[in-house]
Amino acid sequence: MEIGFGAFAGGMAVLTVVLLVKIYMLQKAAIEIERAFAERLATDTNTLISISSRDRSMRRLANAINGALLTLRAQRRRYLQGDMELKRAVTNISHDLRTPLTAICGYLDLLEQEEQTDAAKRHIAIMRDRAEMMTGLTEELFRYFTLAFGEKEAVREPVAVNGVLEESIAAFYTILKERGIAPVVRMPGRKVVRMLERSALSRVCSNLLHNAAAYSDGDLEVVLSETGELVFSNTAAGLDAVQAGRLFDRFYTVEAASQSTGLGLAITKTLVEQMGGSIAAEYKANRLRICVALPEEECGCGDK
Repeated sequence: MEIGFGAFAGGMAVLTVVLLVKIYMLQKAAIEIERAFAERLATDTNTLISISSRDRSMRRLANAINGALLTLRAQRRRYLQGDMELKRAVTNISHDLRTPLTAICGYLDLLEQEEQTDAAKRHIAIMRDRAEMMTGLTEELFRYFTLAFGEKEAVREPVAVNGVLEESIAAFYTILKERGIAPVVRMPGRKVVRMLERSALSRVCSNLLHNAAAYSDGDLEVVLSETGELVFSNTAAGLDAVQAGRLFDRFYTVEAASQSTGLGLAITKTLVEQMGGSIAAEYKANRLRICVALPEEECGCGDK
């Protein structure tokens, strides 16, 4: 009896050791797959996942992941190729549009030098307005795709956000005044300096001011906090929460801005994110509020 029990106990001990070794090998294979999968996702390589384990289930898992990786890699190549083709197409279209628009503006210049009736003057003024609008829309379309798909490295420098904001508001003063908007601006006494691309920040401020001029019911409040948060808010009874949530979608427009391509705020979002910040819009009680959170890193260098 004792011999039989000892043999049973010995067999169970051997079986336990075998199972522990099996579990260890499975864990090792799982770790190998995990690390290899993360590495393949992080790098653009054609190397597939390989494991040391001979376990059929783990090898089937590795093969299945390899198949998914091959599919994902092929889709990524098609996506990148599509982006490049789209960029080339937009560039060509923009160039093709610029040439006739330039010619049209040139002929309008010649017409304006000729003797005209009052009716002809009105018609020429309308044509020039439409031609200039088309030129602006073409440039906006080209600029967006250059930003979205370009490979330009942003050059950052210490920038005083206060100064850029003041310059932008001053540049828009006439437009805002024509629309009966007297902006209320609140900024801290000390300079808020961040490492940014100055031209990009200027474009962000200009686009948000242009948006306020398009949607505002006659008021505008601009607030810059010491933390680098920039908020543009205005009454906009013509909007709703759904429209406000889609303002940053490219090509999305609302009736209040029917002459827009819907790219102004999409460009703004791209610029803010390229600088390492974030932007969001909310709509509550007929009031549109757009908040830009600039990167947190400050700089003690000279202000610009």
